[in-house]
Amino acid sequence: MPPTTLDAVVLENLVSAAVAAPSIHNTQPWRYRLDPATATLEVRAAAGRGLRHTDPVGRALHVSVGAALFNLRVAVARTGWEPAVRLLPRPAEPDLLASVRPVAADAPDPRHRPDLYAALWRRHSSRFPFSPHRPPEWLLRELAAAARAEGASLWFPGVRDTTRMMRLTAAAERRNTETDARRAENRSWMREGAHDGLPGAALGARDATGRLPLRDFSGVGAGGTLTARFETGPTIAVLATARDRRADWLRAGQALEHVLLVATAHSVRTSLLHQALEWPDLRRSLQRVTAGPRYVQMLVRLGYGPEGPATPRRPVREVLETGL
Repeated sequence: MPPTTLDAVVLENLVSAAVAAPSIHNTQPWRYRLDPATATLEVRAAAGRGLRHTDPVGRALHVSVGAALFNLRVAVARTGWEPAVRLLPRPAEPDLLASVRPVAADAPDPRHRPDLYAALWRRHSSRFPFSPHRPPEWLLRELAAAARAEGASLWFPGVRDTTRMMRLTAAAERRNTETDARRAENRSWMREGAHDGLPGAALGARDATGRLPLRDFSGVGAGGTLTARFETGPTIAVLATARDRRADWLRAGQALEHVLLVATAHSVRTSLLHQALEWPDLRRSLQRVTAGPRYVQMLVRLGYGPEGPATPRRPVREVLETGL
C-alpha cells in the first residue's frame, strides 16, 4: 500500500537525495514542503536564489529543480514505492514546480534502476582535464536512451560542430566577463565555508590553449591564474527538447540528471557548459549548429579523469517544511 505518512528518517533521506542534484552556480534554488495528509512532497522554486542577470526568465532555475526532482524520484523508488509526479500541478501557484507522491506499482519503473541511487551520492561536476579517450559508443547510446526516457534528446556532434559550439561558448564567456552585472553575480557565488555556492577548490584550472571555455567565476580565469592542458577533442553531448516551455525545462532537468547519473554509474566524469544558453542570440546560433527545430537546454562535457570535489549542500532543515 502507498504510505499514509513518511517517517522522519525516510523524509530526510528523500530530501537529502534531492538536494544532491547539480544547480547553476550551486544556487540550490529549491525548497520542499510535505503535505502530511497525503504524504506528498511539493517541490517549489526558491525564487530568491534565482540569478537575475544570468537567468532572467528562470530557465536554468527550472532545469536545476528538474534535476533535483529526478533524484527525488530515484530515492522514492528505492523505498519500494513508485513516485507519482505532477509537473506544475497548480497554475495559481507558479512557484510550485512539481509534486511527488509515493504510490504502489505493479512493477518497478526501469528509469529508476538501483545503481542510480548510489550514483547520485557520487556525482560531482569535474572542471579538470579529461583523458583523450572517448566513452564507448554503447555507453553514448545508453546516455541518449536515458534522455529519451525523460522526453528529451541527447546526441553527440562531430568534430566540426563541436568546434563551432566551443566558439559560441567562448563568445558567451567573453560577454559574461565583460558585463559588470554578470561578472559580479558570478563572483558572488564563489564562497568558502558556506552551504551553497562554489569553493575555490571546485573551480579547477582554465585551459591553457583557450579551446575549452569553462566558466570564469573569478573574473581572471576559471581557476584564477592556474592553467592546465585540457583534452583537444572534447566529447560534448547536446541536450534538447521539442518545445521551450516551463514544463519542458523541468523535463530537461530530469533528463540531464538521468544522463549524469548513468555516466557516473559507469565512472564517466561530467561538467556543464551553459554560457551560450544565457544569451538569446547565441542560443539561437547554437540551435542552428546542433539542434535544428529543437531547443538546446544544456551542453554536457564527458570523459575520463579526476572525480572533482564535492560542493556543499544546504542541510535538510533549511529547505524542508513539514506542514501546510
